Amino acid sequence: MTDPFYMLDEAETVFLDTLTRFAADKLAPKAAATDESGVFVHAQLADLAQTGMMGANLPEAWGGADISAQALLKAVSIIAGGCGSTVSALTAHYLATNSILIGGDDALRARYLPDAVTGAKLGAFGLTEPTAGSDPADMKTRATPEGDGYRIKGRKCFISNGGVADFVVIYAVTDPDARHRGISAFVVDKGTKGFTPSAAERTMGLRGGHVWELDLDLWVPQQQMLGAAGSGFRTAMKVLDNGRLEVAAMCIGIARAALAAATDWAKTRIISGKPLSAKQGIQWMLADMALDLRGAELLALDAARLRQHGVRFSLQASMAKLQASEMAHRVKDKAIQIHGGYGFTRDFPLERLARDVRIMRIYEGSSEIQRNIIAGHILAD
Repeated sequence: MTDPFYMLDEAETVFLDTLTRFAADKLAPKAAATDESGVFVHAQLADLAQTGMMGANLPEAWGGADISAQALLKAVSIIAGGCGSTVSALTAHYLATNSILIGGDDALRARYLPDAVTGAKLGAFGLTEPTAGSDPADMKTRATPEGDGYRIKGRKCFISNGGVADFVVIYAVTDPDARHRGISAFVVDKGTKGFTPSAAERTMGLRGGHVWELDLDLWVPQQQMLGAAGSGFRTAMKVLDNGRLEVAAMCIGIARAALAAATDWAKTRIISGKPLSAKQGIQWMLADMALDLRGAELLALDAARLRQHGVRFSLQASMAKLQASEMAHRVKDKAIQIHGGYGFTRDFPLERLARDVRIMRIYEGSSEIQRNIIAGHILAD
C-alpha cells in the first residue's frame, strides 16, 4: 500500500513500484558481491538509467522524470535499500546535475542534462578540499582569468564519481577578497588536460561507490562557468539543501532494510522452541526502531514538501539529514543486536549496512555542522 503521507499521483506510484522491483531483483542480489569486490557500480548505473532514475531529480524540459520532491525522496530510499554503493554514486550525479540546473544557462543545460538523464554522461560534484570541508569559504582552489577563459589550480578530495565521471562541477575562488561571495562554479569535462584523479580512496563502506582526490591545473573556456562570477557559493548551498534531503532518504532506505532484516530474523530464529519475536524485549526493540524510522521519514517529508513548493527549506533539510543519519545509526545497531553474533558476521547484511551508513553522519555536512545550522536559525529568531 502506498503511504498517503507522500501524496503521490498514479504515475509516481507506478514509477516507485518499478523501482521497488528493480532494487529487489537487480541491486540487492549484487550488493554483497559489489562490497567484496570494490568494483565501481558502472553496471548498476547503466541498468538504473533504463528506469529513468538517473534523471529523476530533473524537470521534463531537460529529459527528466519530473516527479515530485516527495516521490524523489521515496525513490532514493528504495535504491538505498537495495545497494548503498549504487545510491551513493547516483546522488553524487544528482549534485552535479542540480548544480547545472540551478546555476547554469540553457546552453550548458542542453549540453549536459539530457545525456545525464539517459546515463550517457555521469556527473560529479567538486566542492570539498583537504582544508575546506565544513566551511567552503576556506577553499584554496583558484580560478584566474586567462585568455577567454579561466586557469583552475587546486585540489579536491573525497569527490564521489570523480575519477570516472564524464563531467565534474568544480567550485573555485575567483575573488579571494570576497570570501564566499568570491566562489564560482565551472563544468570540467573528462579528459581535460590538467585534470588528474588519484587512485580511488579505500573506504570503510560504500565500496562500490568510489571517491577520489582530484589534482587540478587546467584551463576552461568562459562558457563553462555556471552563471556569473561569484555566484558559485549560492548555487552550492541550494544544491546542498537538495543533497541533504537525499542523504536523509538514503538513511531511511538503509534503516528500513536493517529493520526488515531484524524483523525476519526475529520471526524465524527459534530459541527454546519459540521464535525470538515472542520475547517482549525484542518486540520493544523492533517497536523503537520503527518509531525512530517513522519520525525521521516524516521530518524528511516536511522538507520535501517545502522543496516541492519552491519554499526555502535549508533548516528543514538540515533537520532531516541530522535526524535521519543519527536514526539510521541507532536502527542498524539494534538490528545487529537482535541478530546476536550472526549480525557481526559477513554472512548477513547488517555489518555491510553498518559500514555503508557510517558516512552519512559526515558527508553533505557533518552532524555537528547540521546542529550549527539549526542553532543559527533558532538564535536568529
